[in-house]
Amino acid sequence: MDEFKVRTVDLQQVQNQTRHKTDGLSSSTLVLRRGQAFTVTINYDGRPFDPLKEKLIFRIVLGPIAVEVPVSRFGQPSLTQWTAVLERSVPNPTGPRALSVTLSSPATASIGVYTLQLRVEARLSVKTHLLGQFTLLCNPWCEADSVFLQSEDLRTEYVKSDIGLLFKGSPGNIVSRPWSFDQYEKGILDICMKLLQVSPQHQADMGKDLLNRSNPVYISRVISAMVNCNDDKGVLMGNWSGDYKDGVNPSKWSGSADILRMWSETQFSPVKYGQCWVFAAVMCTVMRALGIPTRVVTNFNSAHDTDGNMTIEEYYNEKGEKLSMSRDSIWNFHVWVESWMKRPDLGRGYDGWQVLDPTPQEMSAGMFRCGPAAVTAIYERRVDAQYDVPFVYAEVNADVRTMIVRNGRVLSTSVDKRRVGALISTKRPGSMSMQDITSEYKTEEDENTYRGSMAGVTGRSTTFRCEPQSDRIMVGNTCSRSLTGVTGRSITFSCEPQSDRIMASKGVEVSLQLLKAPVVGENISFNIIITNNDAAPKLLRKHVNAQNKEYNRNPTETFWEAHDDIKIGPKETVTIKHEISFKHYMLKETEEDSLVNLAVVIEDVKSQERVLASEEFIIRSPSLDIQIQNEVSVIINTPQVATVIFTNPFNVAVSGELTVSGSGLLEEKAQMRLTIQPRETIKKRVNFTPRMAGARMLSANLVLENPPTIMHGFKTINVQAS
Repeated sequence: MDEFKVRTVDLQQVQNQTRHKTDGLSSSTLVLRRGQAFTVTINYDGRPFDPLKEKLIFRIVLGPIAVEVPVSRFGQPSLTQWTAVLERSVPNPTGPRALSVTLSSPATASIGVYTLQLRVEARLSVKTHLLGQFTLLCNPWCEADSVFLQSEDLRTEYVKSDIGLLFKGSPGNIVSRPWSFDQYEKGILDICMKLLQVSPQHQADMGKDLLNRSNPVYISRVISAMVNCNDDKGVLMGNWSGDYKDGVNPSKWSGSADILRMWSETQFSPVKYGQCWVFAAVMCTVMRALGIPTRVVTNFNSAHDTDGNMTIEEYYNEKGEKLSMSRDSIWNFHVWVESWMKRPDLGRGYDGWQVLDPTPQEMSAGMFRCGPAAVTAIYERRVDAQYDVPFVYAEVNADVRTMIVRNGRVLSTSVDKRRVGALISTKRPGSMSMQDITSEYKTEEDENTYRGSMAGVTGRSTTFRCEPQSDRIMVGNTCSRSLTGVTGRSITFSCEPQSDRIMASKGVEVSLQLLKAPVVGENISFNIIITNNDAAPKLLRKHVNAQNKEYNRNPTETFWEAHDDIKIGPKETVTIKHEISFKHYMLKETEEDSLVNLAVVIEDVKSQERVLASEEFIIRSPSLDIQIQNEVSVIINTPQVATVIFTNPFNVAVSGELTVSGSGLLEEKAQMRLTIQPRETIKKRVNFTPRMAGARMLSANLVLENPPTIMHGFKTINVQAS
């Protein structure tokens, strides 16, 4: 009979990827997860395989590292080393014969793109067959993997889901923005693997980098640096200037695929431009693609403490104008990611969620990156725990010292221990609503965010107010926060603007109250409430000031102000209503939501005592509505129709570009130019054919030129298998 001769080897791509839960990921290779067995079929001619006459040895190659794995007839797949076990021989007297071999990788294998070879050693010959490549990812389904996550619902949300909801705005006025993580889009997984290859660590010492890639702590630190371009060939360039002429306005991105493809197609030139939510969303895509459970997190009132003293200084002049006198700043919101992994380097108790921040703010060991910082270490104030715990701790816990100054002299001071880290939130698993995770970062003592008062330096107190509203979790694109206190009673606070801070003196109290959530095109209406606590009448001077603001720094010029004198009777409370018209705050640059710093200073003419109340709020853009024709019966590979609906709220005709996209729903984005008359409602039909089952998201962006604003809308669709 002829000798045993290998004809072909089948890597069983469909079956293996289904078993490894990598089906849907697009790659030029087989995609597998570590710590799990996979099967290959060896088709051969000639006599049956005889282990006494020939040896089969798999050679598994990753860069300069190679492992030889002899095929054994007996044995079990192992979680600690590579193994190859002969499952069965398939006799077929007439046609080709086949051997089935089960290979398995250790749960600590390095992630990367491997080459698989098979060597057949007979008494008189040695033949090597190149079988192809496979991409090996982390495995949150495998208990021995350091990214193992117990709950199937959480694995679905934090690894498999490609639908995102990012939260922006201010803690009293939150806006949610759809984001498509796009990890299933064509070529995206290969680009994510390329990101590891292009990193400075890989370029400097390939062998060391590949060995370290077994550890998600190391991987996440590399990715955190590579998502920004500040010290490497990273993906995104940050820009907070408002001038985006030579790139893309960060607010116009709606998914990660465009960004990652642009980076790859330009030979790893940085993509212009990103801001914090874009950096975080792209990092979330890369980490989920690599198999590391990851979620996007927003910290509202996020401190950037440049001098490390855990205090942010804010300065106002006596007219209520906020001054740029400090390098410290409070970002209205800052967005980072958390990834789930074990932390053996920190000892017991620090496994679980880790903060990673790819926005280039400060250096960590010589590179612009941040984390992984264990959320538990932040909660426990373990500022010695690596990496970057002090920086993140300050982002959620710094004190705010507010001073009213004149000619370099401090007129009054208050200290606010509650404002920073007022709300820390993420998307709720399996839902398009917000989950409050503040209590994971802050103790009860740190976290009485909306209530309580503390004495300032001058004995004044700063009080937070938030009134309970009826239970309301998701209305349109607004959301609310539920706080569960020690009693377990859940109070739901609506995300409507509330008075931000009240500054009180012995004699006078002042507060600001927004009358409704401001929307672009409408007037801003608010009340100033002044109380005289004394038994004597007072003459007061009132200064109100509104300034434009970027989310990550102090306000710029004043666009509206009002100054007058008020007489107030003994023990009297007066309410004064103000309106700021649209023409006063009309946008200059294209923004999706513009921020305003509103402040009032009340001066007691006789005592010269001054009190201040301030509020930072968002003027949100109107939203787009998306309707699906047969919403309850959307079936894979069956044509469908969506309608995007928008009513022009402005008194002038507007024009701009509408873009509709949806991963797994639309092959190409639908784009169209629109001109809409004042108060006109337009309805635009978009045809799509779903190509992936499960939860999908259709999102629409309308970029208007005048006024320059960006509007969003999204619709989640449950696509049924046929």
